[in-house]
Amino acid sequence: MSVPGSIKVFSGNAHRLLAEDICRQLSCDLGKSTTDRFSDGEFNFQIGENIRGMDVFIIQPTCPPTDQNLMELLIMIDTFVRSSAERVTAVIPYFGYARSDKKDRPRVPIAAKLIANLITKAGAHRVLTVDLHASQIQGFFDIPVDHLYAAPVFVEYFQHNPIENLIVVAPDTGGAERARAYAKRLDAGLALVDKRREKANVAEVMNVVGDVRGKNCLIVDDMCDTGGTICKVAKALHENGAKEIYACFSHAVFSGGAIDNISASHIKKVIVTNSIPLCEKGEALRAENRIEVLNVDKLLASAIRSIHDETSVSSLFI
Repeated sequence: MSVPGSIKVFSGNAHRLLAEDICRQLSCDLGKSTTDRFSDGEFNFQIGENIRGMDVFIIQPTCPPTDQNLMELLIMIDTFVRSSAERVTAVIPYFGYARSDKKDRPRVPIAAKLIANLITKAGAHRVLTVDLHASQIQGFFDIPVDHLYAAPVFVEYFQHNPIENLIVVAPDTGGAERARAYAKRLDAGLALVDKRREKANVAEVMNVVGDVRGKNCLIVDDMCDTGGTICKVAKALHENGAKEIYACFSHAVFSGGAIDNISASHIKKVIVTNSIPLCEKGEALRAENRIEVLNVDKLLASAIRSIHDETSVSSLFI
């Protein structure tokens, strides 16, 4: 049985524009709230309307500044629970700390599990997210998690903007399954780049597995942080005879010198989603038509509607 109260969508400061787009898709108004800060930097939040018995959805990607946006999310969840919302769903299009999902070295945290615990303890009843860096993070939660994929949005784009003689490239072995799904839907070939990562944010490309000579390549990944991996992959593809090189990923983090790296790379165009706001340098590259941003508002709005109506969300999965 669906939650009897109506849908209420609220937003923190992380990505209010996406929240507004989602509300347009749902034909509802963005919830009224105060999201400012005290002079010492502490987050000050107050709900501006009655939400007792309502089905509340909080739109808040935990993108940079990650800690700040995460704390906002936790405080908002707590506020809605204490204000007697019937159900609170944390809509986290980009889940920060997802790369810390296992102990791959001695004496390191599993921060993704800690974040899952914090969100659950704050009182969230369920989580809605897009393209987790590691799918097993769903199991870190003791509440339901709806894990959407941006692949249908990208596939639709490339079906309307086809690339001739296309081969889809996985930037590492971990992304092989994702790349295979794209290749199948786009009726394209598949290649893999063998990569050895020496330390965080530094990647060394070893070799290309598959024939990319004379072909147009599409590198697919879940996120781009510093751009080091994607640019080295593009260089390896170019050295192996690839023609035009494109890239697509769900989360355009673009930290450090990412935009400068992409600008100087062999990548012709990058396609991303608006799961997080595009940085200022990214907007400049977008103006040059080297970055294109696809909207995931319809995908998220459909999931929110299905969650509220207690209908299946599986039709949104690739």
